Amino acid sequence: MMNWNQLLSTKRFGMEDYHEPKRDDRSEFQRDYDRLIFSSPFRRLQNKTQVFPLPGSVFVHNRLTHSLEVACVGRSLGVNVAHQLKEEEITAPYLEEIGSIVSAACLAHDMGNPPFGHSGEKAIATFFSEGAGNKLAPPAMNEAEWRDITCFEGNANTFRLLTHQFNGRRKGGFVLTYSTLASVVKYPYASIHSDMSKQKFGFFTSEQTAFEKIAHELGIEKSKQNPDRYVRHPLVYLVEAADDICYEIMDIEDAHKLKILSTEETKQLLLGFFSEEKQQRRLRTMEMVTDINEQIAYLRSSVIGLLVNECSNIFVEHEQEIMTGTFDGALIKKLSGESGEAYKKCSDISFKKIYRSQEVLDVELSGYKIILTLLEHLVNAVLNPDKAYSKQLLMRIPEQYETNSSTTYGKIMSVLDYISGMTDVYALDLYRKITGMNIPML
Repeated sequence: MMNWNQLLSTKRFGMEDYHEPKRDDRSEFQRDYDRLIFSSPFRRLQNKTQVFPLPGSVFVHNRLTHSLEVACVGRSLGVNVAHQLKEEEITAPYLEEIGSIVSAACLAHDMGNPPFGHSGEKAIATFFSEGAGNKLAPPAMNEAEWRDITCFEGNANTFRLLTHQFNGRRKGGFVLTYSTLASVVKYPYASIHSDMSKQKFGFFTSEQTAFEKIAHELGIEKSKQNPDRYVRHPLVYLVEAADDICYEIMDIEDAHKLKILSTEETKQLLLGFFSEEKQQRRLRTMEMVTDINEQIAYLRSSVIGLLVNECSNIFVEHEQEIMTGTFDGALIKKLSGESGEAYKKCSDISFKKIYRSQEVLDVELSGYKIILTLLEHLVNAVLNPDKAYSKQLLMRIPEQYETNSSTTYGKIMSVLDYISGMTDVYALDLYRKITGMNIPML
């Protein structure tokens, strides 16, 4: 059974033998948060698609605004849980810092996602499984490496981004605390041990040793049901809940702004989380303002507050199962009563009307084509570096990416590092230049 004394650690990945003295009153976990928010990869999230195309006349969420909101909700969840655990007389160093750890992990959770939303992940995976990259199948690389790229996962890429030592960079990547890093890993197992139908995993072969080191230090155990997998760090459940709450509820609000959902439909979806008495109370409050967007924002904030409290309670109720690694599913899936039914209704509406809307499908189709084209050219360049065109193209790739790796797998991962770090606009610009659609004017 895992224990909080070991799970909450200020040890920093890459600085195990050296502890930098504090220069201010921030905790180690608050320093994680600040280190992430000031980083270039985090800043680039402002130009990466969340669900809807990047804003035109109506501002909707991108990856950066989504991550900031998830961090806020995650902090609230963590503070609630820490308070309740203390009430149950659970003691451990840094227990009061759970909110800071969860908030930092939430901030980082999408940093490894490629441009153009989930279609970017699909494009990378299918380039190798169905497209020109199929020539790299074993024996060109081993089975585990092949699974990494044919099931490319933004979650695993986040862990790589945070821990990998890129050329010219310091050891340990972002040098975050072990607890923050472990809280990011939603699927604590390698691609070779993932379910092929879901294609979800938490770290690439290249970072497996790093994860195992963190797991050993924090006392994260192997699953009794599946010894090839680890159980989750308990705080992963709070990071996941914060993400589930934000993307579902905020997507409903965005869909209203884009007129995909009507005002009445949106109000009914959000009011559905409350009992009849609480609905009437909120309707009376809404009468104080006439601005429709403000009314929807009020309902949205009320729903998020409700879900934060309910998910916090569910975590504490199931704390023993979580600590033994026997808890099954996500906290949000354990909602009951009005809130459980309302969340499911929102999910159904999102799938039918939002994620399949023309605006979303159009950006996914365009992104798919852009990433496939970039992969075709860049993969060919790293595998044939002596060709004239390859030399020119490789000069375009920043030196931090290891295109001259001694292994095929290392070269391919360098391309994926480069592409996944691109913003939507950067990827589109490079695509136009590579295909000759846009020639810079002298």
